[in-house]
Amino acid sequence: MENLPCKGCRGLCCGPVPVTERELKIIKKKIRSMPHKQRLALEKQPRFYGTCIFYDLEKDRCGIYSARPEICRVFGYHKNLSCFRKPELATKDNWTAKEKHVGILSQDFTWKDFK
Repeated sequence: MENLPCKGCRGLCCGPVPVTERELKIIKKKIRSMPHKQRLALEKQPRFYGTCIFYDLEKDRCGIYSARPEICRVFGYHKNLSCFRKPELATKDNWTAKEKHVGILSQDFTWKDFK
């Protein structure tokens, strides 16, 4: 599978990010396992309105990549989640969530929920 051209997008496609209860638990575990200095540096970054609170603007990549929600894993490869820079990669049918979402990162869940 070809990779998305994410470098340089500054996380603008990373939002809104709906999460399930299971995904929240995985993200909380990931955040707790981060070195304090790394977690603080990620938390204190300014972000574009509506983008994911875990997008690392300094490194221009996801700050919780191994724990990212399912929607982030499938983004770009489904017709209803296409990447504007490489829409031809969206060859799969529309994506639908398998589990119920409990909220949106940066709106319903902020850094205070992961401490």
